[in-house]
Amino acid sequence: MTKGAQESTPMSADLAFGAYTDDGPWQLGAPENLTWRRGLRAVRRRVDAQVPLLTRRRLFPPARRIGSVTWQLGRAVIGWRFREHTTAGLARRLREAAEALGPTYIKLGQIISSGEGIFPEDLVAEFRKCRDQVPPVSFEDVERVITEEFGCELGELFAEFERTPIAAASIAQVHAATLATGEEVVVKVQRPGVATLVRRDLRVMAWIAPLLVGRIPIAALANPPALVELFAETIVEELDFRLEAENMLDIARDLADLDERGWVIPRPHPELVTPRVLVMERIHGYPFGDAESIIDAGIDTRNIIRTGMIAFLEGCMLKGIFHGDLHSGNLLVMADGRTALLDFGITGRLDTSHRLAFLQLVMSATANNLEGQITALRDLGALPADTDVAAVISELGLDQPAVDVTEMSPEALTGEMQRVVKALLGMGARMPKDLMLFIKNMVFLDGAIATLAPDLDLFAELAEITAAFTTRHSEQLNRDLGAIMSGWSMDLDGLKAGYGVDPTVTDSLTYRELQDRRALIRKRLARSRKG
Repeated sequence: MTKGAQESTPMSADLAFGAYTDDGPWQLGAPENLTWRRGLRAVRRRVDAQVPLLTRRRLFPPARRIGSVTWQLGRAVIGWRFREHTTAGLARRLREAAEALGPTYIKLGQIISSGEGIFPEDLVAEFRKCRDQVPPVSFEDVERVITEEFGCELGELFAEFERTPIAAASIAQVHAATLATGEEVVVKVQRPGVATLVRRDLRVMAWIAPLLVGRIPIAALANPPALVELFAETIVEELDFRLEAENMLDIARDLADLDERGWVIPRPHPELVTPRVLVMERIHGYPFGDAESIIDAGIDTRNIIRTGMIAFLEGCMLKGIFHGDLHSGNLLVMADGRTALLDFGITGRLDTSHRLAFLQLVMSATANNLEGQITALRDLGALPADTDVAAVISELGLDQPAVDVTEMSPEALTGEMQRVVKALLGMGARMPKDLMLFIKNMVFLDGAIATLAPDLDLFAELAEITAAFTTRHSEQLNRDLGAIMSGWSMDLDGLKAGYGVDPTVTDSLTYRELQDRRALIRKRLARSRKG
């Protein structure tokens, strides 16, 4: 290599195989050489194998924990039945019970809180109050965990360590620190004893969940046993931070492979990663929800939205791995306009069949191909494997002309929703983990438009994103979907109908206008419930 070539080499050579910051505090080297990654494939297999064991309903309940759980949940349900009959009242009582029961139940509430469009609106709104109400563990507990994991005193690793956490969640809390070697980092430390508590609570949830079926109006497509199974699949991986660090490496690699540099992943430390402690690069930026500061900094908010949407879809549909918990607290907008992704405890990992199903789902949606969409949902596990696709389309009325829901009466709107839910339950519909994470992220990105670009023309943006995606990845799309892509063309009118507007009348729709339509629908539903 010539001297000139050396001078032009990026300071961080690991950018060649990861979407990281330009000037990293350390070099990762080849991921396969990191000592903490050794044996992780077997660890993942063991973690996956735990889920059916933890969620299998036993003949007798776990004795130690069942009393307090039964008391808190029973008091919530009985109080609701005898004192109030609204879903809002039930949601409030369940949230209070979750907070009383501690970290596992708070974590379940936090997952529900970001499930807008999946869980009932009252439940989502109420459990949002769980997000920032987890008291931190003491600094002495944090210090003890770090000492146990690394076998040395805290002062031997860190020159500075902030005693007050940046954030405290149900599974872990995060502290700012400076390594003894001078690098600025954040340190994620697992709460003492939380792994044991989570596994015990999952056994209790699995025993109680079947007793709640049909007794309380929670979520039609995520009935209590299915919700517990989904929660278990989501949370058990979070209990080993080595898996989270590997998620960071894998997503950074895929973003680099896709040449998507608008998203940035913090580097995990090459050595300071254990099951209960994760040391990583600290990245500074604007909170994702702070639109005023982002706009004042001259950052292109439309580009933030577009980059996020494309990078998320590419990771899911082309690589089979994606960040599973996008929300404002997990995203920072850097001064140069790129977005840093944080917290990879919840990550979607798809096998080839599920990746292709997601690809078919999205591409069929853009072409308004109903059969392709229902087939994809079946292949994802949302419907039984022997489902008659044509019968689903007919029974749900998907082949009927689109109706503007804002023109429907409150009674008709409620009746139609109840009919669809009843039909789906009759078909055996459920919400598999990967589909829930996908929908949850799409709902978040949809809502981010309201904060960062409320006057964006949704139809024009969707058309532009779809065109760019299909052009850029035409070779892989043809290879993966074959005949589906040979006859594919974007159906913009079908997309408009999906938003509940008349394609012959409406040429454009801003997110602000869409919010007004949704607000009208919510008012009509509320009026119907009161009636």
